[in-house]
Amino acid sequence: MGQDIKLTASDGFELGAYRADPASAPNGAVVVIQEIFGVNHHIRSVCDRLATEGYVAVAPSIFDRITPNFQCGYSGDEIAHARKFVASPDWAAMLRDTQAAIEAVKSVGPVGIIGFCLGGSIAYAAATKLAGLSAAVGYYGGAVVRFADDKPTVPTQLHFGEKDSGIPLSDVETIKSRRPEVEVFIYPNAQHGFHCDERASYDKASADIAWPRSLAFFGKHLKK
Repeated sequence: MGQDIKLTASDGFELGAYRADPASAPNGAVVVIQEIFGVNHHIRSVCDRLATEGYVAVAPSIFDRITPNFQCGYSGDEIAHARKFVASPDWAAMLRDTQAAIEAVKSVGPVGIIGFCLGGSIAYAAATKLAGLSAAVGYYGGAVVRFADDKPTVPTQLHFGEKDSGIPLSDVETIKSRRPEVEVFIYPNAQHGFHCDERASYDKASADIAWPRSLAFFGKHLKK
């Protein structure tokens, strides 16, 4: 269903991406922003799922500026290695690469963005800073609280796990109080990464609620 493509950011940097297209005329497009594990099997599967829902989906490889084509799984060693990529994240560069993905698909219709983990934070930042979006969805973005004083310019929905060891509920409450216009959902007993069925922290009950919510949100706001 999908294919590897190239994107060019505003500063001329060329990065890789994965793109999946629906079988019929698209309803719009969704940019998918990776976790710290790269555009791996899971992120590609998210793109494929969105394509079956009628969206062109594109996932930019936002670590290409550091290590081209990086992707990994979820073992302890792989997680420890992947965390090195975000020891001092270059948010501006990742947003440039996200904007390149938006530009690549905006001709098909309204564009949404969805991100997970690191990507959840980028999706929120994109909603406040980037052009060309119509909706944003973020899953367990740990840095969202740092950006919470920035108001999204498009409808935004956020998902958090109640038992996320890296995102205290006090952070989620801060986000809710500062951004009452943002939809915020907390999933009981869910941990960080609860949406990913390839991680030990996968929580099917929560994922089976969050994903349809995300699709309904896009269905509402990504209308031609």
